[in-house]
Amino acid sequence: MPNTQKTLSIAQVLVCGGLIVTLSMGIRHGFGLWLQPITQAQGWTRETFAFAIAIQNLAWGVSGIFAGMLADRFGAFKVIVTGALMYALGLVGMAHSPTPLLFTLSAGVLIGMAQAGTTYAVVYGVIGRNVAADKRSWAMGIAAAAGSFGQFLMVPTEGFLIGRFGWQEALVMLGAAALLMLPLSLWLREPGFTGNTRPARREQSIGQAFREAIKYPSFQLLMAGYFVCGFQVVFIGVHMPSYLKDKGLSPEVAGYALALIGLFNVFGTYIAGTMGQRLSKKKILAFIYFARAVVISVFLWAPLSPLSVYIFAALIGLLWLSTVPATNSLVAQIFGVQHLSMLSGFVFFSHQIGSFLGVWLGGYLYDRTGSYDIVWLIAIALGVFAGLVNLPVKETAITRTAPVAG
Repeated sequence: MPNTQKTLSIAQVLVCGGLIVTLSMGIRHGFGLWLQPITQAQGWTRETFAFAIAIQNLAWGVSGIFAGMLADRFGAFKVIVTGALMYALGLVGMAHSPTPLLFTLSAGVLIGMAQAGTTYAVVYGVIGRNVAADKRSWAMGIAAAAGSFGQFLMVPTEGFLIGRFGWQEALVMLGAAALLMLPLSLWLREPGFTGNTRPARREQSIGQAFREAIKYPSFQLLMAGYFVCGFQVVFIGVHMPSYLKDKGLSPEVAGYALALIGLFNVFGTYIAGTMGQRLSKKKILAFIYFARAVVISVFLWAPLSPLSVYIFAALIGLLWLSTVPATNSLVAQIFGVQHLSMLSGFVFFSHQIGSFLGVWLGGYLYDRTGSYDIVWLIAIALGVFAGLVNLPVKETAITRTAPVAG
């Protein structure tokens, strides 16, 4: 581990980084609660709202690459501060956008960019630089569990705020809550990026690190697996309530199911991060994807009832974001931590392409076939595919013949 005088303490990184991820991820998980209030108040279609959220996912993915580059170069502190300010501005913009275009710019573009600077890629870069390799997977599991807890905590909180104060005031209150990330980011100011000391000389430039990774087969396989992760979780998260309603179950069942996913996700991500310290990370990832395919298959095959939905939600919750610590710690293990935020951003971009396709294809095929059956089958097939492509990943550090000037 690097000299302790030049790194942040593990507790400092985990507490502050975890709280930032809790706020950022927790707020975004509740956006679906605003679909009906906003569309009814503004006279917009649901497609208008859904398009803005789809753009948010793409903006998050694209911006994540550049947020990672900036965090690797200038430190996470400045990126998180910028992201928190954009988050607050975007939420206020959501509350007061009079047209679909302005709503898409605020809820979609601005908040998507804000999430890129306040979630996993940037926080994982801090973890990678300040936590020893033998504890890194565990630490990333803690951060991922914080994001999961944010979903469990913030979704009912946001529902309460909407019911008590109205949808516009609730968004403004969340904007104020997003500003809490500003003081938290102060504790993530890394000594090498403060201006008081010069950062260590880099072995690679950004371009060299990117070219090395993008040509490396194991990096390509990790990106393919993460694409599947995005497809599955966003399709289930967005379309499962409608699927259950089509099958005659009450909206309360879907609400409880989503809460169970968030709750069990906390345990799943922590367990996956802890296991990554002792077991092969690629085998953990393969197991998660294979298990998702099995769980979805059994869910579709078994007679549908509230009990079967809750069992499915608990099991899929354990597998929900458990891919996050294993995938990102593998990137650090293979390529090192100098450009970890950027490389994590590229992997996450693949995840967000999958997210976009999962939410869009679900609606597209439903409109044309009258059911979600085809998309469920695609999700199962992709789970098998992702499990298979993770098995050949090489977990050893990449061999560089000589230091690269940069």
